[in-house]
Amino acid sequence: MMTNRSLLIPFLLTSLLLFGCNDTEKIRLNFEEQGRTVPNFSADSAYHFIEQQVSFGPRNPNSEGHRKTAQYLLDKLSSYAGEELVFAQSFSEEGYEGDTLNLKNIIASFNPAATDRIFLCAHWDTRPRADKDPENPDQPILGADDGGSGVGVLLELARIFSEHRPPIGVDIVLFDGEDYGKQGETDRYFLGSRYWSNNPPVEGYSPRFGILLDMVGGEGAVFPKEQYSMNYAPALVNELWSIAEEKGYGELFIDQRGNAISDDHVVVNRILGIPTVDIIHHHPDREGLGFAPYWHTHNDDMDIIDPQTLQAVGDILTELIYNRI
Repeated sequence: MMTNRSLLIPFLLTSLLLFGCNDTEKIRLNFEEQGRTVPNFSADSAYHFIEQQVSFGPRNPNSEGHRKTAQYLLDKLSSYAGEELVFAQSFSEEGYEGDTLNLKNIIASFNPAATDRIFLCAHWDTRPRADKDPENPDQPILGADDGGSGVGVLLELARIFSEHRPPIGVDIVLFDGEDYGKQGETDRYFLGSRYWSNNPPVEGYSPRFGILLDMVGGEGAVFPKEQYSMNYAPALVNELWSIAEEKGYGELFIDQRGNAISDDHVVVNRILGIPTVDIIHHHPDREGLGFAPYWHTHNDDMDIIDPQTLQAVGDILTELIYNRI
């Protein structure tokens, strides 16, 4: 299905998205209340989207779950954005032991006529090994939170965008191959974001900013201000956390400097220069990077997904998109 569209989509996106802002204007936020109607974000819907991904099993590259999920995401986004505005960016990378990884970044555009744009992203692949689990460490994980939750929130936003056109252009990018690498081998991580950044579907693509969602559905989650995000886009971070405080989510979005997390946003910032922040669950007072105990284990399943966490993230993003920019 995507073969014929692969030639059409770049042309359409070029005609619709080849606009941008100069470096000093990329973040440009309107901090005054606009009084616009903000659609309701459904945590139940986002939860269902995560559950559907997990039902396919692990989504590590070249697996059956990976293939089924790619088609599911393409079909679901096409139902919201329209088939002509959804694009699979297929590519391959060398894996371990001579494997060839067949990967897909999945891109959808909303309000395509708008010249002023932002992008939202998450990774949709899951880890091929549970290297933090004492049991079956060589087996792939389900990744309900690490992989599934960010995508679930973005699919719910896509549903909202289909019913309530956002006041700004919004592009959703689902990166593949983020979590493939072994510990300490950073060149095998962030495969999708690196490929997308080096091969943007639209030459000169320059949205105001980007927001990355990673592990945004876990029970007991906290979201400090990740350090790279504060370096690259402090105004955007502070606005998001200000919205959280206003909405009563200050216990989740804590006003505390977090750790420096290497993630897809660092790749995008360094290669494309698009100010991009990372909303990521981690505890800055814990050892290491401060991730949850279920991180990279088989316990990362639907049991640890909390609709209240999803609701908080969704409410903050809808407020930002519909009433603050």
